[in-house]
Amino acid sequence: MKDKSFAKRSAQNKSNGSAIDQSIVVGLDIGTTKIACFVGVKNDHGKIEIISMGKSKSKGVKQGVVFNIGETIESIEKAIEDTQQNVDEGNLVLKHVVVGIAGQHIRSMQNRGSFSRKDLSREISQKDIKDFIKDMNGLVMNPGEEIITVIPQEYNIDGLPGIKNPIGMEGSRMEANFHIITGQVSNVKNIYNCVQRAGLEIDDVILEPIASADAVLNEEEKEAGIVLVDIGGGTTDVAIFHEGIIRHTAVIPYGGNVITQDIKKGCKILERHAENLKVKFGSAVAKKSSENEVVCIPGLKGQQPKEITLKTLAHIIESRMTEIILLVKQQIDNSGYADEIIGGIVVTGGGSKLKHLTQLFDYKTGMSSRIGYPCEHLANENNQDLMSPMYSTGIGLVLKGFEKGNSMSIVSKEEEGDDDDRGKFFSKVLDGVKNFFVDEEEEEDEENGNEKKN
Repeated sequence: MKDKSFAKRSAQNKSNGSAIDQSIVVGLDIGTTKIACFVGVKNDHGKIEIISMGKSKSKGVKQGVVFNIGETIESIEKAIEDTQQNVDEGNLVLKHVVVGIAGQHIRSMQNRGSFSRKDLSREISQKDIKDFIKDMNGLVMNPGEEIITVIPQEYNIDGLPGIKNPIGMEGSRMEANFHIITGQVSNVKNIYNCVQRAGLEIDDVILEPIASADAVLNEEEKEAGIVLVDIGGGTTDVAIFHEGIIRHTAVIPYGGNVITQDIKKGCKILERHAENLKVKFGSAVAKKSSENEVVCIPGLKGQQPKEITLKTLAHIIESRMTEIILLVKQQIDNSGYADEIIGGIVVTGGGSKLKHLTQLFDYKTGMSSRIGYPCEHLANENNQDLMSPMYSTGIGLVLKGFEKGNSMSIVSKEEEGDDDDRGKFFSKVLDGVKNFFVDEEEEEDEENGNEKKN
C-alpha cells in the first residue's frame, strides 16, 4: 500500500539530469477528528506532487473550534513530526504552513467597494488589486469579529462591468463585488496561538470549503455552477460557484461525529464501536439494507454481545444525514443561485464515504451528485493513498498555497539556516522519500483486532 512512485520518478529525474523546483508548500488541516499535514512540491513539469504527509488524532477541537489549547498543540506537533519522519531520515524541517479554518463561528457576506488609483501613468497591476483588497480588509465588523479572507468576484473599471481580471487594463476608478469571510476573533486567535506554539509560522489562512473545492473541482464545473459539500467530523462546509466565481459559503455545525453519537445512543454501545459500525457497515439509505444482516458488537466485561441489524443502523444514519442535506439545500436556496447550478453537487470529506450517500443527496435535493476525490490536479493522481475524500481539505490547502505564492525553500535539521546547502538536501529528499502515507487499512485492522480481544 506504500507509494513508491515519487521515489522512482525522482531517481529517474536525477539520472536524466532534470531540474526541479526547490520550494514546498505545507498544508495543515486542523479538523475535529484528525489533524493532517501535507507537503507538496512542484515537479519538473510544473505540476504539484504530494511528497509526504502525517496525521494525528485531533483531541482539542470540536466543530472546528479549539476547546483545549494544550491538546491541540500536542496533536499538531504529532502530525508535523509524522510528516517530517515520513521523509528519508526525518531530515525535513517544516516551519511555514497554510492553515485551514472552519467552524460554526464562520460567516460570509457580500460587499461592494471602490478604489481610486493614484498612478494613472501605468496600467492596472497586481499591486492595485492587493491595495484594493487591503482597503476592504479595513471594513468595520461587528464586535468580536474579524475579517479572515476577502475574495474579489467581479470588477467594474470606469463604469465597464463584468470584468473578472482587470490586470493590464487602463482605468482610474475600480469597483468590485467582494465575498468576505469573517470569524470570531477569539476562535481565530486560538488557531493562530496553537500553530505558533507548535513551532510553526502561518503563511496564510484559507476557509476549508474553498481549499477543498480547489482539490476536487475543475474550472469547467466552477464556470457552469456547482455546489461543493465537505462533510467533516464536526461540521459540513458548503461552497457555491458560478461563472468561475465563489458566490456563497456556509458552515453547518453538524458532521460525521453527530452521526456517530446518534448510533452510540440509539444502539447503546461504546463510541468507538459506533464509529466502526458507521465506517464499515453504514448506509445512508435504509431500504438498501436488509433486516436479516446482523452485526455482533462485543459487550462490556461480564455482559453479553449486542446484536444490531444493518437496517436499524441505516435508519439512524439516514435520519441524521437527511437533516444535514436539508440544511445544505437551505443554503443553496438562500444563496440565490439555486436555478443557476448546472453541475449539481460534489460531496467530499470523510463523511462522504458512507454508502449510498449520493442517492440520498439526489433524492432530497433534486440535483445530481457525485463524490469528489482530491487527486484531480496532482501529478500523482493515481496514488490510492491520496484518493480518500477525507484528504480533500489538506491537499486543497497545498494547491491554494502554490496558487498564492506561499511556497518556501526546503531546509533540513542539519542545514537549517544554511541557505547554500538547501539544494543538496532537496536531492536527499528525492533520493529517499519513503513511507509517505499512513496505511489506513493497517490501522483499522489493528483496531478491529483489539475489539475482538475485548
